[in-house]
Amino acid sequence: MTRSASEARADTGGREPTNSAAVLSLRRLEVSFGKVRALDGLSAEVPHGSVGLLGPNGAGKTTLIKVLLGLLSPNSGEALLAGLNSKRNADKISLRRIVGYMPESDCLIPGRTGIELVSTLGRITGLSAPDAMTRAHEMLDYVGLEDQRYRPLEQYSTGMKQRLKLAQALVHDPLFLLLDEPTNGLDPKGRRHMLELIADLGSTHGKNILLCSHLLPDVEKTCEHVIVIQHGRVIESGSIAELTRAEDGELNVEISGDEAAFERELEAASLRFHARGRGHYGLSLSSALQDADAVFSLANRSGCSVVAVEPVRSSLEQVFLSVLHDAEEAKS
Repeated sequence: MTRSASEARADTGGREPTNSAAVLSLRRLEVSFGKVRALDGLSAEVPHGSVGLLGPNGAGKTTLIKVLLGLLSPNSGEALLAGLNSKRNADKISLRRIVGYMPESDCLIPGRTGIELVSTLGRITGLSAPDAMTRAHEMLDYVGLEDQRYRPLEQYSTGMKQRLKLAQALVHDPLFLLLDEPTNGLDPKGRRHMLELIADLGSTHGKNILLCSHLLPDVEKTCEHVIVIQHGRVIESGSIAELTRAEDGELNVEISGDEAAFERELEAASLRFHARGRGHYGLSLSSALQDADAVFSLANRSGCSVVAVEPVRSSLEQVFLSVLHDAEEAKS
């Protein structure tokens, strides 16, 4: 699925794709529908890699997607993807060639088989007939639809349709993938398979991905960064690792050995802790003992060994809810 430099230049009208830290730059985007302002000066730098687009219903996510696809022109501001401006008519065809879009709704052409649909959409993006057919077979194999490629779309299950939509988004080997609710309607097995595919596209194939999902665990499993929008503005952005960083001094610890002796050492050191059974503890470091090295010292004195120690982190859901709450408080 890797692309050559010459292919990338061809897709961007002969220009070199941007090598900056941001693959997508959103600059003061404003979109209004009558008196409703869907995007209200939205600005963000979207880094290379896998990025989750989060926000409550009505936040402006769908409007932003339409702007990125060139289906909707902003009233002001601009969106630059690999140096291409979605407002410029001259760039819109090039944008279609470097963007793969997996919509939330089916948007499937009735009366077609899987291979016919994917190859047809490959032709629309500019591939020759032989290349479109070759790529269609490759992508259907990749998403696990090799045995269903000649089956009419009307016979596809929800899971098969979702994988088919991913295949058509990939058929022209885009630089940027825009995935809108890719696990929507899937059972646990299908959801797990879809998340594995998305993670593989980002980590193994180096795809730039913007994942729009209401399922925050899906974003946490597949993305490195997130952008949170509300009321048409960005209210938070950053790496997931940083946003869910450990609370100061909170650790999960697992030991092996004499638990009673270990607990006596914790008490002697005036450390707050709670036992979780079978050698597992949650503990808070004090001002006198400020790092995990102290835990190893205490375990050693008690004759125990530390099996695992890790900082306590917030979940992405906790971060998301906190950010929304703070934004509402600031607005009121």
